[in-house]
Amino acid sequence: MTEHVVVGQDGPLLTITMNRPEKKNALTHAMYAAMADALGRAATDAAVRVVLITGTGDAFTAGNDLGDFLNAPPQGGEAPVTRFLAAISTAEKPVIAAINGLAVGIGTTMLLHCDLVYAARTATFSAPFVNLALVPEAASSLLLPRRIGHAKAAELFLLGGRMDAAQAEAAGLVTAIFDTQGLLGEATARAQALAAKAPGAVRATKALMKRGEEPVADRMRAESVHFAAQLKSPELREAITAFTQKRAPDFSKVG
Repeated sequence: MTEHVVVGQDGPLLTITMNRPEKKNALTHAMYAAMADALGRAATDAAVRVVLITGTGDAFTAGNDLGDFLNAPPQGGEAPVTRFLAAISTAEKPVIAAINGLAVGIGTTMLLHCDLVYAARTATFSAPFVNLALVPEAASSLLLPRRIGHAKAAELFLLGGRMDAAQAEAAGLVTAIFDTQGLLGEATARAQALAAKAPGAVRATKALMKRGEEPVADRMRAESVHFAAQLKSPELREAITAFTQKRAPDFSKVG
């Protein structure tokens, strides 16, 4: 573990905070390993329903610590960065990002694997891989054009352009923007609200949304399978019981 990543749990919410503000939260191998381990913990711990990722200071992350990576280039599937990307891209539980400032490189591309992205009004987004004689990662060459369109993605990737928070929200990269002081509170409130919902229904809905392009009939069949499973679930019984009793449902004891 490393003191540059702080992992905390508040009930069903697991928060991962990049904590290297003096270096704009630039990511080292050790930080990637700690975040990968935290995501692994979230995946296997039934008490965790939602993951929230944020940063300290005025940056979400400035991207990779280039010195760390040049001294020890990542190699193979067990490299910490590879483990982290595999964990965030395959997470079955919702992942929320709270972008408190600068988001460079993987600080932007990891957001394509998050389900909800909230940003401070002062946040900026860039992916200057070509500027560093590199290429995009995290499947972002596929996912970013799909999310914001080819032309906007090309400006970020090929020209090393930058988006501010308002532009990112308009393009669909960001869910909503808030004042810097209120960002973490707003993101946490939404994360806790999501964590209180039926966990099986949430996971199934996320899985359906991540299936990618397919014929309508195939998607309808997939939805029908999940719908039928939920009809037999304890979650549905609790939801209906709560509705008839005119109270909020309590899914804390169903997994």
